[in-house]
Amino acid sequence: MLIKLLLLFTCVPLLELIVLIQMGKRIGLWPTVFIVVITGFVGVFLARAQGFAILFRIREDLEGGRIPTDELMNGLCVLVGAAMLLTPGLITDAVGFSLILPITRVVIKRFIRTYIKKMIEKGNIKIL
Repeated sequence: MLIKLLLLFTCVPLLELIVLIQMGKRIGLWPTVFIVVITGFVGVFLARAQGFAILFRIREDLEGGRIPTDELMNGLCVLVGAAMLLTPGLITDAVGFSLILPITRVVIKRFIRTYIKKMIEKGNIKIL
């Protein structure tokens, strides 16, 4: 696990740097900086809007006596997506937007559920 995290925290920034340098060569420094800044602002706005909508649905579920498992998963996806959008770079922006937008978040949540289910079946995750 430590090796995977080490690779993640070294390879992703390196790839981001390569993409930003190549983009800067093609369209110029200031348009590249502008794109990175705009995606950050748009991402924060979307994350905030989605976050409030998720909190509203969690409250509705709780008032209706239901456990808001799906909405908690949505909230986690939006939180991680917002963090990725605040990180400068285009790769993390693409992943961040896919976690924030409801249409793509459905696919990602399905993948996460399948992954967790497999981990439980293998015994990597213990359930009380």
